[in-house]
Amino acid sequence: MVKKSANTLTSAVSKSVKTASVKATGISSKKPASKRNTQANLPELPDQVLPKADRSIEKNLAAKPAGSLQSPLRIFQIYYEGWQRELLDPNFAALDNSKSQSELLEFAVFEQLFGSDYVKGAQLWGALSWRFTEKTGMQGADLVKVILEHPGYDVYYCNPYPDIEAAFHNLWLHGQSRHPQFLALSQAVFQAAGLPSSELTSIWDSSQFSTANYFVASPRFWQAYLPWIKKVLSIANQKLPPAIRDVLHSSQADERDLHQGATYVPFMVERLFSIFMKTAGKDLCAYKVALPERERELNVHLKLLREMKDVAVKTKSPWLAACWINYRNLYLMQVNGKDWCDKHLRTITPTEIHFS
Repeated sequence: MVKKSANTLTSAVSKSVKTASVKATGISSKKPASKRNTQANLPELPDQVLPKADRSIEKNLAAKPAGSLQSPLRIFQIYYEGWQRELLDPNFAALDNSKSQSELLEFAVFEQLFGSDYVKGAQLWGALSWRFTEKTGMQGADLVKVILEHPGYDVYYCNPYPDIEAAFHNLWLHGQSRHPQFLALSQAVFQAAGLPSSELTSIWDSSQFSTANYFVASPRFWQAYLPWIKKVLSIANQKLPPAIRDVLHSSQADERDLHQGATYVPFMVERLFSIFMKTAGKDLCAYKVALPERERELNVHLKLLREMKDVAVKTKSPWLAACWINYRNLYLMQVNGKDWCDKHLRTITPTEIHFS
């Protein structure tokens, strides 16, 4: 019965979406004021001996061909165990993070790189995980090519999980389905840090979804983003009641032990990218990198659900958003089953519809 209803809805939605030639806007809607020539945007720097770098990074950075760390585009790849080294992309500089004890994970690496000479003079840089190709289906050369073909942006980001763009209002409600008490803790952090709590339950279009800290960005971005994240975390730690703060820094976030006992902090930090881009970083230019391999994995329902939600956000139509929620609920019931829906569906479905 659910399958029949979903198919009926699919037909109706397909017709309505095709008649609405509207593209959703969000983080990636802002474009550079002018398009510059790629070579002018990323000029080759002269070969030189790399200055003495920050020791915490220098001892972990594997050797690369001469001149690679003088490039205006520098992408590092983080790994934690020796066997992961064999899976790294030759277009990235290998970075051993096995000895790090920071709960901030990738964000701690961003901070170390930012304060080192390894990114000095770079026009764009980033640090990706060893699972980048596995998660995105994209080779390092493909990412570099996309960046060079779209010059002038402050940050290039992607979302390796386009299915959640279709099936969830936003990344925070998605987090509620993955980590116990995630929404309540996020609400406490937002209130303590003075962030817009409405974002936790608002409906986002697909351009606002960014996961896994997969972004390459300009110094302008890093100079704004890193202090902003640190400020949010610092204020939250100061203002949160001790009991809530203890849970925030506990491994309860990883109840299924999929992330080596990670705390709630890194899962919140990766979701704060979208909040930053709509607040303190609203004047930055962003480009969302398409992931063709991941897009090909979406079934017809997910494609329609995502497009339906994008149109609802673009037109700010509560009616279409409600239609999306009903269709989405049918889909999740069919795919995830009754037990999952009994546990999560009510908590990931706000009683009111509002847009970001």
